[in-house]
Amino acid sequence: MNPRHLRRRIGALAALWAGVSLLSGPAAAQSNFPITPQQRGTAQQVAQAGVPLSELAPNAPDSHTVQSGDTLWDISKLFLKSPWRWPELWGMNLDQIRNPHLIYPGQVLVLEKTGDRARLRVAQAGSGAPENTVRLSPRVRSNLLDNGAIGSIPLHLIGPFLTEAVIFNNDELARAPRIVAAQEGYVAMSQGQLAYVLGDVGQSSGYRLFREPQPLYDFDTKELLGYEARYVGTAGFVRPGAQSVDASGKPMIVPATVAIQSVRMEVNVGDRLAPLPTRDLEAYVPHHPNAPMSGRVLQIYGDALSAGQNQIVALNRGARDGVERGHVMALWRQGDRLDKRIDGERTVLQLPNEQNGLLFVFSVFERTSYALILSVNVPVFPGDAFTQP
Repeated sequence: MNPRHLRRRIGALAALWAGVSLLSGPAAAQSNFPITPQQRGTAQQVAQAGVPLSELAPNAPDSHTVQSGDTLWDISKLFLKSPWRWPELWGMNLDQIRNPHLIYPGQVLVLEKTGDRARLRVAQAGSGAPENTVRLSPRVRSNLLDNGAIGSIPLHLIGPFLTEAVIFNNDELARAPRIVAAQEGYVAMSQGQLAYVLGDVGQSSGYRLFREPQPLYDFDTKELLGYEARYVGTAGFVRPGAQSVDASGKPMIVPATVAIQSVRMEVNVGDRLAPLPTRDLEAYVPHHPNAPMSGRVLQIYGDALSAGQNQIVALNRGARDGVERGHVMALWRQGDRLDKRIDGERTVLQLPNEQNGLLFVFSVFERTSYALILSVNVPVFPGDAFTQP
């Protein structure tokens, strides 16, 4: 295809891809959005065209050998001015973004330039990588050391938060099993001690322990978006509870028993239990939202007053708003409002908002999400705005 015509189609089909992305959720199966096979094929061709040479980083290398410590974000910054354009650099369509191929240490990534556009491809497989994983489109599932593939961002920065940081969509935690007593009358417990629980604990392989959840409200609409609970630690099942009677025939409840396995803080009587989920270490391709998006930082994780690089923030947008894991967002700092005397007259100045950094979304809930601050110029506060980059 002629490069000039291709550029025109890229602009014209941006809205088409936004429409396709909006159809990727649960409602998509019930929608009759009129995208013809020919339109879809054309959009796929555009998506696989690569990026303009002008979008390459000034010192982008001709090739790069993937190292064990690399992440997709690192490699994206190596080749691109805007790292969230990684899918375009690989010529990936929407399906490939959500179900891509693995990249292994030892593989050589080669930058190919054709006309005014560039694409990245795998030149060879590294040692230890299964032969059938070498593709021209990278699978970016995770940073699991088990399979040796690299992830999107450093796992150590978000690993604990994948199970510890939870925003409950409703107040189900208020009805969850709770610790009602400890050995020898203690009210606080630590690792290795037993705790006694009322409620249906079942026989799960493990439980997370949470402190009383706090409601999260949208800054602008005041809508209740969910409940963030402070993570306390983990516990393991010891024995079930039972119903019994005393010597006089009066009913008694024998609480279930759990053992405290790990703690972030002292475990207290009153803390709640939730089943320990399978640790989800999938990490998706860094990419920007396909449609305009804006929102605010709801809260700094851990109740801090402000946040810096590599800290976690909660956002007031979630799955219902089209947020996906792997989305990169721009952080904004609101411009100051100044009351000054200029040329002898009182003048009110509203300084413009300025971009303050970048976020990477790694956990998505129905109405909220968690993101890692990738970069920042000045501290981030609750209420700060974010948009698509």
